[in-house]
Amino acid sequence: MLYHDAFLARLEGGLRSALPTWNIDETAELSLLTISENATFKVDDAEGGRQLVLRVHRPAYHSDQEIASELQWIEALRAAGVIATPAPLHSTDGRLLATFFDGETRRNVVAFEFMRGKAPDETDDLARWYCHLGEISARLHAHSRAWSPPPGFVRKTWTFDTIIGPNAYWGDWRAALGLDAAGRAILERVAARLQHETAAFGTSPDRFGLIHADMRAANLLVDGERLGVIDFDDCGFSWFAYDFAASISFMETAPFIPELMAAWLDGYARLASLDPEQVAALPMLVMLRRMQLTAWIASHSETPTAQSMGTAYTAGTIELADRYLGSDFLKGVA
Repeated sequence: MLYHDAFLARLEGGLRSALPTWNIDETAELSLLTISENATFKVDDAEGGRQLVLRVHRPAYHSDQEIASELQWIEALRAAGVIATPAPLHSTDGRLLATFFDGETRRNVVAFEFMRGKAPDETDDLARWYCHLGEISARLHAHSRAWSPPPGFVRKTWTFDTIIGPNAYWGDWRAALGLDAAGRAILERVAARLQHETAAFGTSPDRFGLIHADMRAANLLVDGERLGVIDFDDCGFSWFAYDFAASISFMETAPFIPELMAAWLDGYARLASLDPEQVAALPMLVMLRRMQLTAWIASHSETPTAQSMGTAYTAGTIELADRYLGSDFLKGVA
């Protein structure tokens, strides 16, 4: 269990030693916010009257250059007024990436402004916020198409091969928790179909570019009328329409998903248009993302998110796969 209490205590100790990097005393209040791919802490600096968020990166996932590239895109998006997202914070010596050692393990740390708000949930008018999210996605994609990344810009590319194929970054879906032979046979059929369909869909520049890739509800912050977007840790090159698929992560079987899709498309259409082929590809990309998350849960079983999902998520994936093979999948929308 990677994220046990003793491990978190070590992380907190390492972070405290790094706080002077941002001119904060080591005695400042630290509190754990989230644990997923990374561990995120809030810092309350009473003496300096500041609040910030520190993200401790999981080793061996992103290179220093990949992390720097993420922050470069965030700064470009903020400078262009494209999206409400927290600013990365420079250290006292002007760097955006800090480090500390956990034993012999070097850990990267990035600091961000603290953004107020709460994640929208089923008690909110989700369709309203997903309409707004569609607008945000259209603005972000327009920026992506027009922006020239600086030299040395490196982010992962998300295609069938790296999402659920032989080089999948998040593990093998065949290791899914509770997956039996019958379920595996169904998912093998879906994987083969997705491989064919994604290849046919292609990666032409009008439908494939730099995206957020994880604008799910947990990474949205509502504050009054503002919808903020956080956590660009998975941003990379993929299908623009994949941003919708990622936005419904972990709730794909909910009965209101077709309503959210329609709202997202309505919002997107206010600023830009997705051609009919991209709209028709949304169910395919939702199924692809669901299988990716099924693999992630298996390969990250120590995280609270994975533990809360367990074998039930695998069962839901098989249910969706059955519907996908039968063409009864998000019917009436795409």
